[in-house]
Formats: sequence, C-alpha cells, structure tokens
Amino acid sequence: MERSEASCFSAALSGAFLASCLLFSALNRQQRAPYMDEAFHIPQAQAYCRGRFQQWDPMITTLPGLYLVSVGIVKPAAWLFGWSGSVICSTGMLRFINLLFGIGNVYLLYLLFCRIHHKKAASGFQRILSTLTLATFPILYFFTFLYYTDTGSAFFTLFAYLMCLYGNHKTSALLGFCGFMFRQTNIVWTVFCGGSIVAQKLSEAWKTELSKNKEQTSVPAKGSFSELISVFRFLLGYLTSLKNIATLILLSWPYLSVVMVFLAFVVLNQGIVVGDRSSHEACLHFPQLFYFFSFTLFFSFPHLVTLSKITHFLHSVRRHLLQYTVLTAISLFLVWKFTYAHKYLLADNRHYTFYVWRRILQRHEFVKYILVPVYIFAGWSFTDSLKSKSVFWNLVYFLCLFAATVPQKLLEFRYFILPYIIYRLNIPVPSIFKLITELVFYLLVNAVTFHLFLNKPFQWPNNEEIQRFMW
Repeated sequence: MERSEASCFSAALSGAFLASCLLFSALNRQQRAPYMDEAFHIPQAQAYCRGRFQQWDPMITTLPGLYLVSVGIVKPAAWLFGWSGSVICSTGMLRFINLLFGIGNVYLLYLLFCRIHHKKAASGFQRILSTLTLATFPILYFFTFLYYTDTGSAFFTLFAYLMCLYGNHKTSALLGFCGFMFRQTNIVWTVFCGGSIVAQKLSEAWKTELSKNKEQTSVPAKGSFSELISVFRFLLGYLTSLKNIATLILLSWPYLSVVMVFLAFVVLNQGIVVGDRSSHEACLHFPQLFYFFSFTLFFSFPHLVTLSKITHFLHSVRRHLLQYTVLTAISLFLVWKFTYAHKYLLADNRHYTFYVWRRILQRHEFVKYILVPVYIFAGWSFTDSLKSKSVFWNLVYFLCLFAATVPQKLLEFRYFILPYIIYRLNIPVPSIFKLITELVFYLLVNAVTFHLFLNKPFQWPNNEEIQRFMW
C-alpha cells in the first residue's frame, strides 16, 4: 500500500467512523428500547453477561456466536474502564459492538479490494471509493446500528474470505466456523472459500488440458454453451481420478473439517434451525434467485443497467432465440409452481419487503409472470459482469448462491447481503464516475431509510408500542 493511498484510506475510515458514531447516537436517542428481533437478542446477551449460559430463548433461531463475542468484548472493557451496573451489556453498549464490527468490515473490504484488484487493475482512489461504497451498502449499513447478527456475520465471513485469498486456509476455516456460530447458513460461504481453492486448481488443469490438445483448431468461446459442455466433460474425466480427488481433499481439508462439524450439528440438532422452527422451514423457493438478481440490478444499476449491456443482451437474445425461449418457459414454470409467500411477509408492514410484495409482485395475478423478462435480463447482466472470473469460480459461486437463497421461504433482503458483497467484490472495478454514482445512490437510500425509521414512527390499532419502518 503506497503512503498516499494509506493516508487517504485512514482519513476515509476515520470519517466513516465519525459519521457512523453521530448516526448511532441519534438512533439510540430515538429508539432506546430493544426493537424487533432485538427483543430476543438483547435479553439473551444480557443473560450471558450475568453468567447464565444455560438460559436460552426458544424464539432465537441462530447459534450464540453474537452473544459470546459480546460478552468477550464487554466484560474485559468493563473491568478495564471500571464500568458497573446497568451500563454493562445495556442496549446501547451491545449495539455499539455491531458498530465496531461495521468499522472492521470497512477495513476488511479495503483489504479484499486490494487483494482481488491489483494496482494494474485499479487505482488506489478506485479501491478506496469502492470500499466506501460497499461499506455503505444500505441493508448491511442499516443493521450495523441494531443488535442483529448480520454485521458480525459479515465480518467473520469477509475475514475468512480474505485469509483464503492469502492462502491461510486453516485460519480461514476457523473464521468460517465463527461465522457459522453467528448464522448457520454461513456454512455456505465456508464451502465457497474451499470451493474457490478447488476452482483455482481445476482452472490450472483446464488450461493445461487445452494447451495439450494441439489438434484442436479452435477453443470454445468463453461463456458459450459449447464451453460448458467441454468443461463438464473435463470435470467428469478429472474427478474420476482418485489421485485428483486426493489432491483436492488435501487442498481443502480445513474447510471440509468445518463442513463435517456442520453436518454433525445438523444430525444432532435434527435440523439447521435452533429454537423456533415453525417459521423457518426449508423449501424449494426458486424465485428467490429471480428476486436476488432483481435486487442486485437495483443496487448495482450503474454497472448492470447501461446502454452497452442492454444492446449486448438484445444481440444475445437475437443470436440465441431458441435458448432464451426455453429459459423463459422454464422461468415461467418456476414462478408458477414455486412462488411462496411466508406469513411474516404478508403480515408485517414494518418491513419494506411487505410493500414490495404487496404493491409490485401482488399488484395483479399476472405481474409475477410479466416480470420474467426483467429477471432474465437481470440474471444475464449479473452473469456477464462476472465473466472475468474463471468458469470454475463461477460454478462454485452460483452453487453457493443457490444454496444460500433457494431454500429460504421468506423473502428477506438480509439473506442477500453476503452473496451480493461477494459478487460486488469480484466484478471488475468500475470507472470513477460509476463508483461515485453508486455511492451517491447508496447515501440517498440510507438517508431515506434512516429518516423513515427515526422520524416516521407509527402505531398499530389497539397497540401502544411505537413501530418503525426498516429493511
């Protein structure tokens, strides 16, 4: 890191922390009591602070990683600064732990951008601007100020990914386990880290295979159907060799160990969810992929919705009309047979997804079918933006994306945070103009969402509690 770039990043990090502290103070003045899921998380953390580790709220569905880390931070701090009484593990204190995780995420994002996009691929200013943009990603940034699992979950997952990229796979697997302790579904991103090593090894073998085949007069175009067929043939041949399997296991054994722990947990727990399982049942909710692609199209519109992208998409449709027709038919079928509406989505008008579902997706019976061309464009543009990555990396990523989204019955934007961040980290660094556009857009969205949360409270009929709009 050059000295000038380091100085600029330090200034940006300090400014982000100061702005976040001011916003944190304003939010805590307006909403002192635990809100929404905090009503479960905060009392549980406070019980751990009092040493009651056997106490557990059955409504909590995640493992106790957040509470254990909170106690591990607050207790030494209380001893060091002489805190006592209600200050220790208060609502504000516990929320502040997530603010610290949030600043840690800023630093991790910067290190990841530096590792993935070297000096030749991006300037220092572009990396810093990309970091600030992704650090203010509205969904993750909003929950930095509440005592939810999302910020800590992202911290350990990003830290694990960074260690994986630097080749510290044992450390990466351990951090992946910490992420799993925050949210069980984070095991998917531990698999992604292990899969990225396997993808790198397969890419090397694939290049060797192509160079050996000197009789081949032409190489399949990247991303073409013929390339996929060739890749799958290669995979079948490669994975039938015990020597190759052994090599891949030796490369990824730290991650496989964490996966084995996860599988043991699932068997002993008789499922992934702890606590209340009635509202968290897995299903094949294929339209979740469509929602994720649309979500990404919205938040990455400066990169995904450009004139050149639209033109290339239309040319692609014209050249491969039959394939797109089949894809449209399959998508319509999946929307028809596999669209689910969770009871929380239908009943809780505090979440923006309630209004997305009610005012867009359910505005008319045919709207969900009319949106299929938008889903296809969003999916194509999303895939096209990752074409700089190897076909094997894409295969691993899309399998993990599928595993992270499709089994979820509830349409919840928080489930999209990690797959979105991994995607955004790995696309080519956009131009400064696009980055500034994206940053301004994120800041505007944050301004609106925090304004609604702080200044537009409402009440339900026959209920005196103050309700607030949130993601």
